[in-house]
Amino acid sequence: MIRLSQVPDTMRVMQQSRPRVLSGIQPTGTGSHLGNYLGALRRWVAMQDTFDAYYFIPDLHAITVPHDPAALRRRTREAVAELIACGLDPGRCTIFVQSQVPEHAQLCWILGCITGYGEAARMTQFKDKSARKELGSATVGLFNYPILQAADILLYQADQVPVGDDQRQHLELTRVLARRFNTQFGPTFTVPSPYEIHEAARIADLQEPTKKMSKSRPPAGTINVMDPAAQIRKKLRSAVTDTDRDVRADAEHKPGITNLLTIYSAVSGKSVERAEKEFAGSGYGDFKDVVADAVIAEVAPVQRRYAELMAEGTTVDDALFEGRTRARDVAGATLAVAHDNVGFLLPGGSGRGSRP
Repeated sequence: MIRLSQVPDTMRVMQQSRPRVLSGIQPTGTGSHLGNYLGALRRWVAMQDTFDAYYFIPDLHAITVPHDPAALRRRTREAVAELIACGLDPGRCTIFVQSQVPEHAQLCWILGCITGYGEAARMTQFKDKSARKELGSATVGLFNYPILQAADILLYQADQVPVGDDQRQHLELTRVLARRFNTQFGPTFTVPSPYEIHEAARIADLQEPTKKMSKSRPPAGTINVMDPAAQIRKKLRSAVTDTDRDVRADAEHKPGITNLLTIYSAVSGKSVERAEKEFAGSGYGDFKDVVADAVIAEVAPVQRRYAELMAEGTTVDDALFEGRTRARDVAGATLAVAHDNVGFLLPGGSGRGSRP
């Protein structure tokens, strides 16, 4: 593994000349599901060549709910291995763990001091718990979650952030806070834009195809990238469809079949229209088996590479060492400017407010 000090200056200049993008994925026991993989992770792999890409595991966010420390530690490492197995190259992007860069929590405090209570209370997760009268079980961490997310983004001066529909509100708060800080204390943060992926596959739950596939939903409707082949096939065979026998896309009347066609199109590279013609006259059973074959073939190389990484260990360790170093270089520089601009006395008495 090449250490940061050995990276040629020309490579650093090339990275700096590219727009910077940042995104993260939660460490969970089941790993990424098929929706994450098709809608985000495959895109992240492609973005390594056009962006100065930073990808991280937000383990600080993961403790806003009760958790098992040993499991969190294990899952964080597994998540890094999964990202590399999916095709992220530590030599072409920066992969790091959020808690290993203390600047995230430090900037969160500063941003929290310019965030209105009403702004934070209107964020979706906290608002939903409030509406369901579940605030007794909510933590201050959950309330601060969107502010920490803003710190995650602003620390790296990200130009763009890939976001799904459920994260647009959080990104907008980030943009508001960046502008507010810049206005009050001077130019400090890049105001990030959403990275739109209009053609990204939107994968629905197999049992409730009107809902998005999600880690928080029952497992029967979710295909995980690390699911064994037999389990993937069983879930797809059990996918809800309809009483018709016609394999065609119709989101309103045939959401289940439309979802399976979307999955097949995404993993096979064929258009939905071509897939409709391919399966014209076929029964749902035959169609589901072909979809299962295609999904299994897509994730099999990822599963093999993941098993190798978990067995040898050093690749993940090296990636985390390099990622932490690069991330702290950028985050530390940003935080130093923020501290200076907000009026903190810098180490050694330096800073605009200190005596020469």
